[in-house]
Amino acid sequence: MLETLAAGAVGLGAASFLLIGAAIGWLMQVPTGVVAGVMAFGAGALISTLAYELVGEAHAVGGLALTIGGFLAGAVIYVLADLALARQGARARKRSIALQCAPGVHAAPVVPAASAGVGLAVAIGALLDGVPESLVLGLSIADGGAVSIPMLVAVAVSNVPEGLSSAAGMKHEGRSARYVFGVWGGIMLVSGVAAMLGFALLSGASPEVVAVVTTIAAGGIMAMVANTMIPEAFAADRSLTGLWAALGFALAFALYQLG
Repeated sequence: MLETLAAGAVGLGAASFLLIGAAIGWLMQVPTGVVAGVMAFGAGALISTLAYELVGEAHAVGGLALTIGGFLAGAVIYVLADLALARQGARARKRSIALQCAPGVHAAPVVPAASAGVGLAVAIGALLDGVPESLVLGLSIADGGAVSIPMLVAVAVSNVPEGLSSAAGMKHEGRSARYVFGVWGGIMLVSGVAAMLGFALLSGASPEVVAVVTTIAAGGIMAMVANTMIPEAFAADRSLTGLWAALGFALAFALYQLG
């Protein structure tokens, strides 16, 4: 029971960076280049963690066919769900503010008021992005008895720009603080529950089953990075996105090698 609660606490801790980002976006006007840099850094860290920790270790346990099959299945599931949500207005849920401004100008652009349906789609889209990450955090405790530090860092860093950008956009649309922080607080709680479920349901499972679930979640995370994080970061800052992503990759790889 204590380990299950610990897994939930880890998921909550990583997801709390959504609220931190939302608070920054609500209270401050952050330059687009900074938001894009953090997003690119988080994307690089996630890719590194997927490659060396999740997929690599799943392959060592389950073999090539199981790993590739699970990874591609996770990517397909994510893309189909993402396409469905995009039709409801959730495509730009990670979009940085001020993308339409002239170079060097960081004033927020005019954003059309969002309908309640679009707001709900954005929230569900954020859950779609965050649940696989939280499941993996819970699985890391179930599989090894300790939280994956590279994964925790990657998820926490990638959550900041998402909360920041979305909260700033919602504020510009006229949403109340209660609405904005209620949405992100709810997502944070669901992420904690997902981490608990990842641990509770699979703590006694065979290594092969854990490997399959891990690769499915990893495929979903990879598709999320490619569909949302990298394109939005690149659209905001074409010159330094690659460098920030490489730095994130290098840090996560270093953390993995250091254990």
